[in-house]
Amino acid sequence: MTRNTTGLGARLQAVLCDIRAAELKFDRPPGSVELLAVSKTHPVEAIRELAARGQRAFGESYLQETLPKMAALADLPLVWHFIGPIQSNKTRAIAEHFDWVHSVDRMRVAERLSLQRPPALPPLNLCLQVNIDAEPTKAGVAPEALWALAQAVVCLPRLRLRGLMVIPTPGPEPAAQRAPFRRLRVLYDACLARGFTLDTLSMGMTADMEAAIAEGATIVRIGTALFGPRGGQSDRIIASSMTTESTPHAGE
Repeated sequence: MTRNTTGLGARLQAVLCDIRAAELKFDRPPGSVELLAVSKTHPVEAIRELAARGQRAFGESYLQETLPKMAALADLPLVWHFIGPIQSNKTRAIAEHFDWVHSVDRMRVAERLSLQRPPALPPLNLCLQVNIDAEPTKAGVAPEALWALAQAVVCLPRLRLRGLMVIPTPGPEPAAQRAPFRRLRVLYDACLARGFTLDTLSMGMTADMEAAIAEGATIVRIGTALFGPRGGQSDRIIASSMTTESTPHAGE
């Protein structure tokens, strides 16, 4: 997988400037929003280029693609986030190789991740994905079932529940974009009120990043604005791998 990495540095700086501008606009503390570079389908060379410019957190969705990338980049101090849908037969590799998982939405997956997390590694950081718009084709725990799942997950020994994640229905304009993020923030605040020690709201992608930051995002998952549209050879590789892994996941 090779692709021209020209312009990556400029795009990274532009995205970081947009994040800082949104923090200022919505009275968020400077540096309170972390950029997660969604590098799925993009080559090792692009990740290495961004890492050379200071980016450390990268988001991936497809194990068949990601594990060779991790091996090729093992010399770098990167933080790997799994953001795709999780099949039970993929949990061991996720537990063994990733630092974060954003897309847990059922207890069986959480139990397997805890059981399979190597004792030598720190606890796996976890976000619970919420299906905030009750979309029948989208993954995520229903808001009314969140409390029971969160309470069960915090009891698992090799996991650390950090927060909530959402991929809302796309909105046509800022007010519509902000509404589902606000609903997730309400759930997050309710979790805090119930005694959960959370610190992460993973929400916002290229098209709705500002709306997410306005409503309290602490991690924004950005792919297209950094790497450009996906296409070409890497998409053919991923399309092949996804026949055995999962359906597409709108993680950027």
